[in-house]
Amino acid sequence: MDFDGIKGLTQEINTSLTGFFEKESLYLQAIGSELNPVADALGHFLLDSGKRLRPLFATIGFLGAGGELTPSIFRAVSSLELVHVCALIHDDVMDASDTRRGAPAIHKQFENIHNQENLHGSASQFGVASAILLGDLALIWAAKSLHESGVAPELILRSLPIYDEMRVELMAGQYLDVYEQALASESVERSLKVARYKSGKYSIERPLHFGATFAPGYSPEIIDSYSHYGLPLGEAFQLRDDVIGVFGDPEKTGKPAGDDLREGKRTVLVATTLSKANPAQRATFLDLFGKKELDIAHIDTLRQIITETGALTELESIISEMTSKAHEALTHGGITPEAVALLGQMAVAATQRSS
Repeated sequence: MDFDGIKGLTQEINTSLTGFFEKESLYLQAIGSELNPVADALGHFLLDSGKRLRPLFATIGFLGAGGELTPSIFRAVSSLELVHVCALIHDDVMDASDTRRGAPAIHKQFENIHNQENLHGSASQFGVASAILLGDLALIWAAKSLHESGVAPELILRSLPIYDEMRVELMAGQYLDVYEQALASESVERSLKVARYKSGKYSIERPLHFGATFAPGYSPEIIDSYSHYGLPLGEAFQLRDDVIGVFGDPEKTGKPAGDDLREGKRTVLVATTLSKANPAQRATFLDLFGKKELDIAHIDTLRQIITETGALTELESIISEMTSKAHEALTHGGITPEAVALLGQMAVAATQRSS
């Protein structure tokens, strides 16, 4: 099966996701018209945007272990995008984020439905309950996408330990993130652990492992090679996300400027800032950090402190160092040349992005 680089792989993944959604949405609508908003909301969330990073890494992991692409493989790896949809919907509930990708978050959409239809009870509670269920549905759809992919049953069985471990690590990372906010942690080490499990491993390392399980060249050696590439790059990817959450352009991120600062996210960037701040900077930062009502002037004050302490420069240095480690891992052999080239491109896309 021919493809045109990263763009071509992305198009095949999108085609697979569209076909899967169209089938599943018909089933929802057959249950009752009340579920039409559920199908509509998930359809827009899944198909209207998204970088397809996780299924892309899984596809390249498959190619790197000597696999030849088929529609069944694209259906299998596309399951990872549905895991990601679950994580994003639930993450917005946990963070009380009102927007996602430039539109109301799922819980806000269903809160609006409650208000528009003049339903009984709490609109906000209805929105949160609906978002939890839609996230759960996305996770169920992820399993269906894998199990109904058409990949040989013995290969699906081989993939399940990694697939299950990835989902456990994701949920563990999400809890660590929630706990760090409640703990008001200032530890760089603890924040790095959250970054590793909440995003790094499930975004890059585990998708590479997952894709490799379907390929003829699957072996402990290829798994080890992918870990040496995926772990440092996964952390660099999450650290870039931390920078974007503070300094990102709302036109590109789809979220208000400095949203992570309003939410009080205890990221590596924040922990590094607090470790480097002088007493006056620290007092100002902690007085503003985590307040929902922050205006752009307050956001700019916090950004200035982050920059003046040298925290941003240090984080950029860590991102560069980790990205270099990932590139170096690709020289150790064992991965097909085609996949090495694609992984080099993906390293750039993961760490030099602006949204």
